[in-house]
Amino acid sequence: MPIMATKLSKDLPDIESILALNPRVKHHATVHSTAFKKREKKHWKRNPEKSCDTCVKLENNFDDIKHTTLSERGALREASRCLKCADAPCQKSCPTNLDIKTFISCISNKNYYGAAKAILSDNPLGLTCGMVCPTSELCVGGCNLYASEEGPINIGGLQQFATEVFAKMGIPQVRNPNLPPQEEIPASYHTKIALIGCGPASISCASFLARLGYDNLTVLEKQEYIGGLSTAEIPQFRLPYEVVSFEVDLMKDLGVKVVLGKGIGVNGMTLTSLKDEGYEVVFIGIGLPQANRHKMFDGLTVDEGFYTSKDFLPLVAKASKPGMCSCRGALPELKGNVIVLGAGDTAFDCATSALRCGARRVFVVFRKGFTNIRAVPEEMELAKEEKCEFLPFLAPREVVMKNGRVVALQFCRTEQTDTGDWVEDEDQVVRIKADYIISAFGSGLTDPVVKAAMAPIKLNRWGTPEIHSETMQTSEPWVFAGGDIAGMANTSVESVNDGKQASWHIHKYIQSLHGETVNSTPELPLFYTAIDAVDISVEMAGVRFPNPFGLASAPPTTSTAMIRRAFEQGWGFALTKTFGLDKDLVTNVSPRIVRGTTSGHLFGPGQGSFLNIELISEKTAAYWCKGVAELKADFPHNVVISSIMCSYNKADWTELAKMAEDSGPDALELNLSCPHGMGERGMGLACGQDPELVRNICRWVRQAVKIPFFAKLTPNVTNIVDIARAAYEGGADGVTATNTVSGLMGLKADGSPWPGIGTGKRTTYGGVSGNAIRPISLRAVSAIARALPGFPILATGGIDSAESGLQFLHAGASVLQICSSVQNQDFTVIEDYCQGLKALLYLKSIEELRDWDGQSPPTLRHQKGKPVPRVEELVGKSLPSFGPYLMEKTEAVADYKRRLRDANDNIAMDTNDARVFIPKKPVPSVKDVIARALRHIGAYQELDNKEQVQALIDEEMCINCGKCYMTCNDSGYQAIKFDPETHLPVVTDSCTGCTLCWSVCPIIDCIKMVTRKTPYEPKRGIYPSVVNPVY
Repeated sequence: MPIMATKLSKDLPDIESILALNPRVKHHATVHSTAFKKREKKHWKRNPEKSCDTCVKLENNFDDIKHTTLSERGALREASRCLKCADAPCQKSCPTNLDIKTFISCISNKNYYGAAKAILSDNPLGLTCGMVCPTSELCVGGCNLYASEEGPINIGGLQQFATEVFAKMGIPQVRNPNLPPQEEIPASYHTKIALIGCGPASISCASFLARLGYDNLTVLEKQEYIGGLSTAEIPQFRLPYEVVSFEVDLMKDLGVKVVLGKGIGVNGMTLTSLKDEGYEVVFIGIGLPQANRHKMFDGLTVDEGFYTSKDFLPLVAKASKPGMCSCRGALPELKGNVIVLGAGDTAFDCATSALRCGARRVFVVFRKGFTNIRAVPEEMELAKEEKCEFLPFLAPREVVMKNGRVVALQFCRTEQTDTGDWVEDEDQVVRIKADYIISAFGSGLTDPVVKAAMAPIKLNRWGTPEIHSETMQTSEPWVFAGGDIAGMANTSVESVNDGKQASWHIHKYIQSLHGETVNSTPELPLFYTAIDAVDISVEMAGVRFPNPFGLASAPPTTSTAMIRRAFEQGWGFALTKTFGLDKDLVTNVSPRIVRGTTSGHLFGPGQGSFLNIELISEKTAAYWCKGVAELKADFPHNVVISSIMCSYNKADWTELAKMAEDSGPDALELNLSCPHGMGERGMGLACGQDPELVRNICRWVRQAVKIPFFAKLTPNVTNIVDIARAAYEGGADGVTATNTVSGLMGLKADGSPWPGIGTGKRTTYGGVSGNAIRPISLRAVSAIARALPGFPILATGGIDSAESGLQFLHAGASVLQICSSVQNQDFTVIEDYCQGLKALLYLKSIEELRDWDGQSPPTLRHQKGKPVPRVEELVGKSLPSFGPYLMEKTEAVADYKRRLRDANDNIAMDTNDARVFIPKKPVPSVKDVIARALRHIGAYQELDNKEQVQALIDEEMCINCGKCYMTCNDSGYQAIKFDPETHLPVVTDSCTGCTLCWSVCPIIDCIKMVTRKTPYEPKRGIYPSVVNPVY
């Protein structure tokens, strides 16, 4: 034997080098000089330097800057924080009354279609509002998590994320399926309706009217582009043009026509002329087109260096929004100092846009103090981050000109008196040099032509129509208005709500003309697509289930009244709480249902597990039998399964089974698996762990009843297939797999258990449920399905979404029983599950989405949810996003954007990619996907150890945390190097493809497992001399 040069238990020198930055237990305090720490801090700093005295270099950079934008990872984490509160105050704070709780719940379950449907049902401009809504003043302002340390939910970011994913699905909106066929619709629904202006209010109004069934809707827009002020005055970096286009296309899906170049007061178009053209109803949804202009700026022009916001922002939009119009305008060329006057959202849009047009410094000047700024905090914060300067308490007094150009603006100081009035102090004068002035003092309707065109409706003292605040009706009953022109909406979302409100009252008005009465309570239709028409019914054991989701025999079915409420919400089936003969009645202890410890220290909903020591129902068999009869009478299409339990006694099982059958359920479930309490009485687990007992009980019940029955199996056995086979041989029509897993949830620091009963703090082994047992349940279901092909399986144990439900269907289950996710939330989760399953099935029919994982699109390269350029292509290497590397990356991107502008190539031309994807394959049914995964599951010896993979890290997406490096070092194969300066990890050829790094990486798809290009040679340590290794 050769003498070993080194100890096997010591790392080799090359491994020691890799381990240089690996964490080590600290044995003494670390000392570095303050000077050194200041230098070191700069190297690792990710946020901007406060001492920076120049504006960020943003020329021609219209990339997304919103703080709220989220990647899929960020959206899932944020959605998981939401409490999904009862009577959610966030919803009450939303002008369009979005069902925020529902759409966030859908996102947390990766049902992005369900989330988008909930959003677009109440707000047809849900994507626009997700991007530009002042959420801190609206929904977020009402979030109950404001009362917690972690703060409120990023509702706007979640709304944007869900609707963006839906937009990528390429699915059009369809008519309300509850409407009569087009040829049978009443004549009143053919009423000719005009909507003036293609902004948020008109798009919203037209969308809801089309959903109601009106089919002669025309939107008239005076510009040569759609979207109104959303397009012309909200910059691309906050609201891309394709967002507006997407929402208008959804409106067009319902048959709404859009005519460009036709507006009120343009080419003689008036309300009267529209009536002469046959329009019976008109909705005015124009913005306020004229800028408020201080008299000191009269006569000043753009050539002299003066813009109003109405001049400036549309020029920026036309040059930076691809597809907005056929013209390719150039950005306004600014330089030097720019003064922006005003303190509203528009002023801050002008300020941040000015930087992108070449301004060196931007000063936002306003009359009052910071506490009086009208702009939402989000807008102000963005301008502050981009190094715009804020100058409060100044009122403009005189423009200073030189050689026909603006050179400065003179201000005087403003002060607030004790009475609250604002006055100007002539003795305090300030002159600020300026190369350009942008006035953003608001807007109004001052054009006499437009005012005259609105005759005969009455105008108020501001020159806008008098509006009824509830009906949105003007003085002329056939004319309605909303948005800026109506005087109540200050934001896009309020304009959307004006249009929504008006649509219902337009509907009431039209129907009244035809002698029809409309409900005083608005009943506007929801958003629909072809996904909603997918059939998810399934037949099992001769019983047809309207959908595969049902309530397990558990706390959510404690009473028949609860089952009734569940059916009203849409659950396809329900099992009663397990009941027995009166001689076996039980009384529960308390506490008995507790939060699990499998998710760490997580408080609130979203628990990964529960432990319970609850017994079967405390109610009598007579109660359940009467209740089942009532449920079947009132819900004939829903499935009711009676869950029963006895000891190992033929007479008892025969008596109880017949009694249950006589009450009229669709089937029975034999509870042979309760893991606590009942086993000590010779029931539940005591029967279900022995194949012979299971076989005999099933035979007894088979002899006693004619309806289908299913044996509920316990996972607390060595081989669950043996138990399932015994049930099959005994005549059962199927099995439920599985009940809870026996466990002890936790012990406190003093050694007492939780739950602890009474003064003695006694406990027992309870049943663990929820997501924590999903792998156990999936194994049980798939093992039974492989062993007994075609034998019906009701799956339960960790089903908390459509996505996880589909996993169980793929594993071989036919229907799905649910408990813990209802305990985490409420009965309404069924809507999420049904919509989610429909979407998962429908998306399988679209060839263009073949790379999607369920409802998750392929992950684009990003940082903080925003796309990142391939910096490697710009500078020849990858750079992390901190310290000097971030500065280098920022400079490289800025230089690239400037070169694009110089080359007049800053606009990516419209590629005319199809917005709508047409299914090219049939939409699979639930039956089609059952057991689809079984062909992939088998014995270990069937796995191919020649097809190896390795980890590949995307350095542009990496956030440099080193989690991959640490887990590889201390739990794997020391195959990842970690650069001490850049903190960029590099995978070496020593990678064995174990996938630990992928498992702990916090960024989705930052690490991918790719095919290994070199042969895999295991490191044997000491190679055997004779025995060949086993593969």
